[in-house]
Amino acid sequence: MCFSALKPKSLSWFAAGTVVLSAAIICCRPAVAQTATVHGTVRDSSGRAIASANVVLQDPAGRTVAAATTDGVGVYKLPAVARGGYKVQVEASGYSRQVLPQVTLKANDVKVVDIVLTPSGSKAQEPEFYDEPQFTVAGVTDTTNLGTHGADTVVRNTESLVHETASMNRGAGGGPTAPPDAAALQSLRDAVQRDPQSFQANHQLGKSLLDSGNVREAAPYLERATALNPADHKAAYDLATACVALGDYQHAKSALQSAAGRPESADNHRLLGDVEEKIGDPVSAVHEYQRAAELEPSESNLFTWGAELLQHRAFEPATEVFTKGNRLYPNSARMLVGLGVSLYARGSYEAAVQRLCQASDLDPNASTPYLFLGKIQSIDPAHAREIAERLERFARLQPENALASYYYAMSLWKTRQGPEDTANLAKIETLLHESVRLDQKLGDAYLQLGILYEEQRNFPSALSAYKEAVAASPQLEQAHYRLAQAYRKSGDEANAKAEMALYQVTSKQSADHAQREQREMQGFVYTMRDETFGTPAAEKSPAPQ
Repeated sequence: MCFSALKPKSLSWFAAGTVVLSAAIICCRPAVAQTATVHGTVRDSSGRAIASANVVLQDPAGRTVAAATTDGVGVYKLPAVARGGYKVQVEASGYSRQVLPQVTLKANDVKVVDIVLTPSGSKAQEPEFYDEPQFTVAGVTDTTNLGTHGADTVVRNTESLVHETASMNRGAGGGPTAPPDAAALQSLRDAVQRDPQSFQANHQLGKSLLDSGNVREAAPYLERATALNPADHKAAYDLATACVALGDYQHAKSALQSAAGRPESADNHRLLGDVEEKIGDPVSAVHEYQRAAELEPSESNLFTWGAELLQHRAFEPATEVFTKGNRLYPNSARMLVGLGVSLYARGSYEAAVQRLCQASDLDPNASTPYLFLGKIQSIDPAHAREIAERLERFARLQPENALASYYYAMSLWKTRQGPEDTANLAKIETLLHESVRLDQKLGDAYLQLGILYEEQRNFPSALSAYKEAVAASPQLEQAHYRLAQAYRKSGDEANAKAEMALYQVTSKQSADHAQREQREMQGFVYTMRDETFGTPAAEKSPAPQ
């Protein structure tokens, strides 16, 4: 018989809560199950045991792998857990939630995770992120009154970048997990059948169905669970999640509000923010997102808050949130993207380019920073070569991405000294042809090919490229304009007039669409305590002499 043990390792956190993690591997003979065990205690800061605390083990996709409730002396045990990386989440009534983000289990591990919770109202839980925000959102206004910096290109770029930044926050929670084990699910159904009035049985079955994407089937069990125990905030949150998935936002709001303060939860506030936005109350939504970030200043909560401000054209407050978020999460590429877009929207183009370049350097394989740089490269000629270096990398790393080839071609075009600079024309033409080979609907690339050929006085090829452009993208107004001019130069007045008429129609449609979007998206009315907050030092006005 053999016996070996690794020296226990420990890791301690001494912030809002304290977690002591130790691991030991015990081996007496070759294991059969190849699973691990996690156990430990849950106590408060004075060392008193916390009974009935919920301990949940989740995989990286957010799926619940195992769960347990502490006994009368604060002890829990999660046996037969497959090897892998997990996070441990612990909640108890009257205490702030504690999350241990990474616990790695190997086959036959016996890992001890002792957790200390702090009361939900404790000063120790105040986030290190905060000094108090320097702005207050008080209401909304018609965004057509707000205006934006610069010319039409900047206005359109701003609208596009704001929408795309907001979309970076969608789907962060992941989709449905794999279906639960049939035997386990049947066992949960049997438990409900044996005792239909059991809160725990109804909640566990509803949560299992919800996690696996069976939302409609989950909802009645979660509804019954909240009716049986209205004070349980976790059940109320799960019910609200199901209601949101089903589009029943008012019911979701009622469920979340009924659980308010028992204990106060960042998750509840964030989901309530989603609901308020859906039912048309963005002011309440942004306040809920703010409170979620105050309770739990995670990267996700801060980005959600900043994106909401950005989407409703509160560019200065958004800059403040993204600036602080970047300070707290310097390795978050999307936080840098949000900061770059908020600065761009305020007219701080140089600073915006710098932040987007930093984001692309931080995560070279992510497309979004490059795409944003590609869109704004015409605004700041001083950084054309700096942008071109990043877009060259984009094209090199993603050779099958049509936009990577297109934006790299455009960056080379914009770094030319003038029409006499022909050094990179062959490369530009090759990149543009590659982009339309990869995406035959990329009208902008055909348009640029036409411009290139027209500069070379190759009018037949220019005419052909412009025709391809309007066929690929009928709403591309500049393509209609250029094609009209090409027809006129070739002596085809009839087609020139037809294309000019199409140019006028598409231009009006584009302007009407932009105005309609502005009217539909309300802008926040806000007050800044410090009007220069978030502006890089180099851009602030010098003090009077």
